[in-house]
Amino acid sequence: MPYKRHRFWLHGLLFLLTLASTTVIGARLAENFKANRPAIYLAEDLDAYRKLLAQPDSWLGGMAYSLTLLTILLAHEMGHYFACRRYGLDASLPFFMPFPSVIGTLGAFIRIRSPIYFRRVLFDIGIAGPVAGFVTLMPAAIYGIANSKVVPGIAAQADLRFGTPLVFKVLLGLLMPGAQAVDISLHPVAQAAWVGVFATALNLLPIGQLDGGHILYAVCGDKHRILSRIFVLALLPLGLLYWPWLVWAVILFFLGMRHPLIYDFAPLDRRRKFWAVFALAMFLLCFMVAPIETGGGS
Repeated sequence: MPYKRHRFWLHGLLFLLTLASTTVIGARLAENFKANRPAIYLAEDLDAYRKLLAQPDSWLGGMAYSLTLLTILLAHEMGHYFACRRYGLDASLPFFMPFPSVIGTLGAFIRIRSPIYFRRVLFDIGIAGPVAGFVTLMPAAIYGIANSKVVPGIAAQADLRFGTPLVFKVLLGLLMPGAQAVDISLHPVAQAAWVGVFATALNLLPIGQLDGGHILYAVCGDKHRILSRIFVLALLPLGLLYWPWLVWAVILFFLGMRHPLIYDFAPLDRRRKFWAVFALAMFLLCFMVAPIETGGGS
């Protein structure tokens, strides 16, 4: 079956639009970091974004955030892409999604056009993206945290507070010993790494057709259906602590539960079982009960 041609113009256009949207966000993050303000400070941010849009030459300061984030997203998607090509499957190049939000994007995705029949192939494709993204974001997190600074009481000023995943807690303990997470102003590169961590956790949710769902299906086979439902139900009590999990539970229940069948009953080998454990470790390092909370800023 011949591969479909890539629409390079569309991939390039979406990438450039996402580069622009994340660079604008990054420029404001850089300004706030330099001025010892919270990353998100809505009292001034909206007006500041309007000024940034009128002054593209001031966007240069946002490149540290945007290029770091896009590199992490690209690594994740190209992990999937090269795994597909390794097995001769037809897959698109990454589609980036620009979006005017507090992070500047909705992420990226590839389309896999070929059916997947073998368990080991499904597993390799499912895990390749999270591993590639995680390996890429770790140097960014280390550099960004090493260049972050202590600003006492900064979290209390913020309109939105970002959670601290376990991987960041470990790095903060090593690179900024004694500092409290609520008093740390993250460097824009660390902010980009945080988005990568959040995206990794979402993708590794062991549900439906998410990467974690692919891994779960490859490991558990016909138990995937019931396990996916159990994990969706587990999001409901989490929704009492962080309401967006309720939205995710509804979306995943109605749109993300079905999984294409594979016709291979051979168990995974020991090496792939090790990588399955590694995927679980990545999920635990990246997952946050409340990724974003309303702060006390004004």
